[in-house]
Amino acid sequence: MRALILSLALALPMLAADMTTLTIAVKSPGGKPVENASVIVKFVKGRSKAKFGKKIRLDWELRSNQEGIAKIPPIPQGTILIQIIAKEYQTFGQNFDVDEEQKTIDITLNAPQPQYSAH
Repeated sequence: MRALILSLALALPMLAADMTTLTIAVKSPGGKPVENASVIVKFVKGRSKAKFGKKIRLDWELRSNQEGIAKIPPIPQGTILIQIIAKEYQTFGQNFDVDEEQKTIDITLNAPQPQYSAH
């Protein structure tokens, strides 16, 4: 029994080391924060996907706060897809490689392009 408890105590920090706490800062082209932007984060691939149990979430949908910040609880390290949808801005989507315990990703949204017609 002692060996089991000791092995669990040693294994938990190693599992936690494969997780990253993300902070996403959403800004306008002028550098001002974009509040209430829809932020979607999906885990795409990583080192040890087989280890993930059903209790570990692999995708999140949330909104940025007044400072344009969206904080995501620990996500598995590896490649993630970040999509941002905000009113009066172009939709953003890009893959990022995450391999640190804490990471801040700054994203600047572009203004919409003017519409044109071929007819």
